[in-house]
Amino acid sequence: MAFTSITTATFIFLLLLLASTHASNEVENNEPMLTDMGMGRQKLTRFRVYWHDTVSGSNPTSIQIVPPPLKSGFGQVRMIDNLLTTGPELSSKTVGRAQGFYALASLGDISLFMSMNFEFVGGKYNGSTITVQGRNPVFDKVREMPVIGGSGLFRFARGYVEARTQWFDLKTGDACVEYNVYVLHY
Repeated sequence: MAFTSITTATFIFLLLLLASTHASNEVENNEPMLTDMGMGRQKLTRFRVYWHDTVSGSNPTSIQIVPPPLKSGFGQVRMIDNLLTTGPELSSKTVGRAQGFYALASLGDISLFMSMNFEFVGGKYNGSTITVQGRNPVFDKVREMPVIGGSGLFRFARGYVEARTQWFDLKTGDACVEYNVYVLHY
């Protein structure tokens, strides 16, 4: 008999617990959705910048921090603090910097893993950033990489970039890449 009483008491306890959990869920479900957060509608911003990778000279913006263990170059890692400008000429107006790293991450082709922040230093995006991270098969005409976040005017950013090489100097290793940015943000 004692076993039956404990089972009945346990059953009643579980029913009361379930009822109170259901009641508290109803209160939570009546609260505003967290996805809006009072920030309004998302905007789509599109812009173009030119990324200057300077490997040569006395003031490089891209330096090797991990040498390649293989002759293919696989495993090489470079840290960058590259200029972002309004045009493909290095003398174009500077709008920011691309800071991060890239690594040769493919044994089969020349593909980089890139992780970088575009930090904007002027105009309406001053102090804001977007984060680009993804695979960059450098010999493809157009490469697409995701925008995975941002700060400032680009909080909660998501989107993508399209990269197109403007020029690459085989002798020095210097390059200029056009980045078309498509970013959703609040």
